[in-house]
Order: sequence, then structure tokens, then C-alpha cells
Amino acid sequence: MSHPGWKANLEHRFAQVQRRIEDACRRAGRSVADVTLVAVTKSVSIEVATAVVELGHVHLGESRPQELWRKAEELPATCQWHLIGHLQRNKVERTLRINPLIHSVDRLILLEALEKEGAKQDKVVRILMEVNASREAAKQGFSPQEVPSIMTHLEKLIHVQVCGLMTMAAFSADPRKSRPTFALVRELRNQLRSQLGPAHPFNQLSMGMTNDFEVAIEEGATLVRVGTALFEDIPT
Repeated sequence: MSHPGWKANLEHRFAQVQRRIEDACRRAGRSVADVTLVAVTKSVSIEVATAVVELGHVHLGESRPQELWRKAEELPATCQWHLIGHLQRNKVERTLRINPLIHSVDRLILLEALEKEGAKQDKVVRILMEVNASREAAKQGFSPQEVPSIMTHLEKLIHVQVCGLMTMAAFSADPRKSRPTFALVRELRNQLRSQLGPAHPFNQLSMGMTNDFEVAIEEGATLVRVGTALFEDIPT
């Protein structure tokens, strides 16, 4: 790490983002305790990710399972991992050893694989259902219309705990344009929450990234996934 002031810069970046979260919560009349910042460390080194944890931020997100495995071996056991990218079935077994919250469950066949592996490892697998609420062809996830129809499948799960929904809004220079997407997913969560039993809390909303996380918080996000705003000036 060549730049001598990078740790101070990192701390400053986290403080800036935290203030933005607090301001968004204030505007929405929400408690800041209800929003978790997931630091997306996919573009940074083990050294930088370790410094994040030393600052007291233990919720870390990775897009690629292989990178999640690598960092989980090196970083403190206090880390609470989030897999925010696509998960293939052949990577389920090793991924579940780390016990991440999986934000990106986007198809029934993956749900079945997670249920089967959860039974093998005798553990509860925490997941979010990914919803393609922006209806972009390049994005994965269930359509908003599909989600109600799969509730009967979710009710049968024993080793998978459905904690809520995840979505990504279409990118726009104006983050306010993401509001209808986030509102739709919040309303969908609220509509379906009562249909699941107590084994599935269905209370989380993973919405918002660097460009639009404040709007997401105003629309009910409980998890915001932020990378660029934290790390773009940090040497890796």
C-alpha cells in the first residue's frame, strides 16, 4: 500500500457515507439502527478489507463466491458476509460453509439446491429473493409478477430462511428515478410478508447502491450495498 494516508481517507469515506445514511433516515422518519451498511469489498485488497473491519464495519459484501471464500479465510471471524452476486449451484456447498446472507436467489432451482445443501450441513441458510423490478433484460431475478406465485414453494422450505427481497434499480444520473422501483419492491414485501410463517421473517429489503442508496432508504431499504463511495480513492 503505497499511499501513506489511505487509512485516514478510508475512515473519512465511511464517515461521509454514514452521515448520508443518517440524513436519509431523518428525512424518512426512520431510525438509523434499522439500516445496515454493507461495504462491497469486491474491488479491494485483503489489507483494505481488514482495515474496514478494524474501523468497526463488519458487514462486507462480495459479488463472486470465489472472492468471498478467499477473503473469509483471511479476515477476522467477526465479519458478517453478504453474497450479492450470482450464485451457481456448483458453488453452493463451499459458500454455505461461510454462512453469508445470500442476496441474489433468482431462480427456484437454486432455492432447491440451497435447501438440499442446508440439510446436508445441518444449518439454516439465510436468503433474499432477487426481484428484477426494473425489468431490464440484462438483470437476473424474479419478475414482480412471479414472486406471489412462488410463495407456496417458500412455505415448504425447512433449511432455507427467507429474510426478504433484493433489487437493483436502473442506473440513472438522477437517483430520484429509482424511487418507483424501490417503492414497488417495498410494497411487494409488505403484501407478501403475512403469507409466510414465523420461520421466514421476510422483513429485509436490500436496495440501493452508491448512486441511489439515499432514495432506497427513504423507500424502506434495510440493507444498502455501497462500494464506489467508500473505495474509489483508496489504493488497492
